Order: sequence, then structure tokens, then C-alpha cells
Amino acid sequence: KAFGAPENAQRMEEARDNACNDMGKMLQFLLPVATQIQQDVIKAYGFSSDGEGVLKFARLIKSYESQDPEIASMSGKLKAMFLPPMTLPPHGAGTGGVAAS
Repeated sequence: KAFGAPENAQRMEEARDNACNDMGKMLQFLLPVATQIQQDVIKAYGFSSDGEGVLKFARLIKSYESQDPEIASMSGKLKAMFLPPMTLPPHGAGTGGVAAS
């Protein structure tokens, strides 16, 4: 819900625009904004509102993903907010473009 709040959604959108789907820039612009939003939320649930609290929260969520499909789904949606869409190279890319016969 915190990511959907108008002021946070705007902050995330601005960071996403600055990153231009570049993974390095995502880490530079988007991740700090998203982390700050998470820190504001998780402190209400007993986690410290610093980087260590976010890491503990992430590890805990990861441990429950395999046990609960709803948690796995929500975790996937959260990760999608942080990362640009990944596209796989075409099959055979990186082999020099020459097929062995």
C-alpha cells in the first residue's frame, strides 16, 4: 500500500524515469527510494528502520515464499518494482553466430 500512495508512487516514477531501464541506474536512483519507503513501513512491524532492518525483512519474506503462494506473489510484485524488465537474448546469441554442422 505504501508504494501505491500518491507521493510515493510519484517518487518511484521519477526514480524509474531517471534510471531509463538501466540496471546500474536502477540501483543508483530507484533502489534508495524504494528502500526508504520500505523502511518507513517495516518499523511499525518491529524491524529497525535502517538498511539492516530491510535486509532482515527481505530474508524473512524469502523464507516464507515457498510456504505461501500469496507471499510469493506479493514478493514478486515488490521485486518487479525495483528491477527493470529483463529480456533474454535470442537462443544461440553469443556463439559467434555460426552454427556447427
